[in-house]
Amino acid sequence: MKSKLQILHLEDNANDADLIRETLLAGGIECRIKRVETAGDFELSLKQGGWDIILSDYKLPAFDGITALAMAKKMLPDVPFVMVSGTIGEERTVDALRLGAVDFVLKDNLSPRLGLAVRKAMEGVEAKKERAKLEEQMRQAQKMEAIGQLAGSIAHDFNNLLMVINGCSEMGLGKLAADNPMRADLEEILKAGKRAGWLVKQLLVFSRKQIFQPKVINLNDLIQDMDKMFRRLIPENIEFVTLTSPDSWAVKVDPDSFHQVLTNLVVNASHAMPKGGKIVIETKNAVLDSNYAQQHHKAPPGEYLLLAVSDTGTGMSEEVKAHLFEPFFTTKEKGKGTGLGLSTIYGIVKQSGGFIQAYSELGHGTIFKIYLPRVRAEASTWYDSEDSSPLPKGTETIFIVEDDDAVRNFSVTFLRKQGYEILEASSGQQALDMTGESGDTQIHILMTDMIMSGMDGRQLADKLKILRPNIRVLFSSGYTENMTIHLGKLGTGEAFLQKPYSLKVLACKIREVLGLPAGNDR
Repeated sequence: MKSKLQILHLEDNANDADLIRETLLAGGIECRIKRVETAGDFELSLKQGGWDIILSDYKLPAFDGITALAMAKKMLPDVPFVMVSGTIGEERTVDALRLGAVDFVLKDNLSPRLGLAVRKAMEGVEAKKERAKLEEQMRQAQKMEAIGQLAGSIAHDFNNLLMVINGCSEMGLGKLAADNPMRADLEEILKAGKRAGWLVKQLLVFSRKQIFQPKVINLNDLIQDMDKMFRRLIPENIEFVTLTSPDSWAVKVDPDSFHQVLTNLVVNASHAMPKGGKIVIETKNAVLDSNYAQQHHKAPPGEYLLLAVSDTGTGMSEEVKAHLFEPFFTTKEKGKGTGLGLSTIYGIVKQSGGFIQAYSELGHGTIFKIYLPRVRAEASTWYDSEDSSPLPKGTETIFIVEDDDAVRNFSVTFLRKQGYEILEASSGQQALDMTGESGDTQIHILMTDMIMSGMDGRQLADKLKILRPNIRVLFSSGYTENMTIHLGKLGTGEAFLQKPYSLKVLACKIREVLGLPAGNDR
């Protein structure tokens, strides 16, 4: 219950009004009471609003409690109404309750009855608010689940397209001499394809379908790579500045997840500056002693990389800051935000072993400070680096089952070029039929798409192992490994390739699976 209730009291008897006030105060209920006597004053007070509860006498000159109740329910339907009277009978009591009063109290029995009625009414209001909050959270969760399902489906189909774009670009580059002018065009196509694959990962991170994959990186590299994207995201009337320390310590984070962290913080900052302003992203090394760490963040003392995102926007009140990282809490108007952005950021930072703090004052902007533990290891590139070493080859027989013709044709062409004998099928049933017709031909690996119409990859592998117990299995999918496990299609430890994969990854994965003992691909 609120510390001080705002009470509207409809009562024509000043002595009764004073007695009711004294009874509430004696019962420990702090309140500010406005007493009105006439229908006109009551209606005007209802229009003004801001009331926590309404108390009303039943019998008034040229006015009555039932009429007052009807007015209150029409104008302020969520404010509890308690009838307090010395003349109300049982029949009228039933009418009042039926019409929406939450309770009635007789004036000759105010203590402790009145205090109990007010407390019960306010508990009902809080319960109703909490129920509405939970219902809204449920709606938001259902919305996010639907978005997640859509994102997963888009990612699956788009990754198939990227398989062909990236794979054919790589094979084309392999056929061209180093000085061939066509190489530059193919390299740009491949670069764009890899970027597109990374964007699909961002979609999966947003929809909670992407598994957390931390790497030791220099966060400055990620910020520098995202610079152009940030400048496209924010309006032209906002100045964007990066101040990255050249000697920044390495940290261990999931680059895809921290792309989302930075994007959310920058977008939120821009929304706080509708008339323009300035956003600054800064990195610097920080050493926290035990006193500072405990007083400010309750975190282990030590060496940290500080990532700060600040703006010159509208700032936040203390009330907003108190709920800032709660799931579904948002200050944006209905339909403009889910309230999940900052709670997601909080979870990603905690998952990375760090902590986050917000500093803000109304009218003076906001700064988010993220502290990430220093990692004493050499930072790797957050993106896939080029590798010019020869691709592994082989002569074994691989059965490729893929319902996307372009992806299947690409895989067949590349693996044949690497020396393998290839069988191919566009469906699980066709693969089973071909296996039965192949006689004693040894099939070393079944490479199958996980999600196919009709018989999926899981079902095909299980059936094929009955016919060929020693066959090894390599699953692939546009969904993440984490998602396919969640769907019950992939067992923990089974060989898996997430699309889009490079020629290098495919060639090495084939040799890896062939190196396993026969029948032990699980």
